[in-house]
Amino acid sequence: MTAATALSPPARDPAWLGRVFWLGAALALLWPMLVATEFKPWLLLAPESLQPTLRFARSFVPPAVGSEFLALVARETWRTVAIATAGITLALMIAWPLTLAATRVLSISALAGRMAPGPFLLRQTLRALMIGLRSIPELVWALVFVRVVGLGPTAGVLAIALTYGGMLAKVYSEILESGETDAAQALLRNGCGRLQAFFYAVLPTNAAELVSYTVYRWECAIRSSVVLGFVGAGGLGQQLDNSTKMFAGGEVATMLLVFIALVAIADRASAWLRRALG
Repeated sequence: MTAATALSPPARDPAWLGRVFWLGAALALLWPMLVATEFKPWLLLAPESLQPTLRFARSFVPPAVGSEFLALVARETWRTVAIATAGITLALMIAWPLTLAATRVLSISALAGRMAPGPFLLRQTLRALMIGLRSIPELVWALVFVRVVGLGPTAGVLAIALTYGGMLAKVYSEILESGETDAAQALLRNGCGRLQAFFYAVLPTNAAELVSYTVYRWECAIRSSVVLGFVGAGGLGQQLDNSTKMFAGGEVATMLLVFIALVAIADRASAWLRRALG
């Protein structure tokens, strides 16, 4: 009887008190934020909000499939992909020099343990530049460049390039520093340069993760290029903005389906590249 009693499960979860405490603490922190943002989801169910929403949603069916409109969507879709691809390409041209210069594992001066003052100052300056680039949203960059270069895809390309250049550089550096570093340090100690250590030691072990994150960022750039179209940066977003303002639900539905297809294609491309490199 004593052994059976010892093996029987407890009547209640022994960790319930801690879970209740942390749940209460989370709610105590979340509540002021909800108050500050005036978060009132029940307003979505109010008649003055629900009726126009349902009326606009019903206009999504059927999607617009006119030949002229589909030709327009095809052109703007291609322009959207071009904006995202060109922006990511420029972002890579910004990110990789920053990554190679700011990554500690590729620093020859850090082999002794403590980095020399000059390289340390350069590394911190480059990291501050990464923070500055990625801290300004691409939408703000687009508004600036629309003022500088005018309406059109150029503003979107430059906006994506600057913001994503900082993002890519930061994540690339973290990926390289969190991976296997012994081979790179061995090459550097034996007289190899930074680029040789990168291509022969660091890149082969981190290629799949780097490529996967790059494709993910390209997918995010497609989404961003659509949003940037709302401020005059061209592409599918600008046409989506026009159709939304005209309450053309069928046109909006068609463009949203195209947008979903673009993201699905990017997701499959990422999975294929990971398998190829794995």
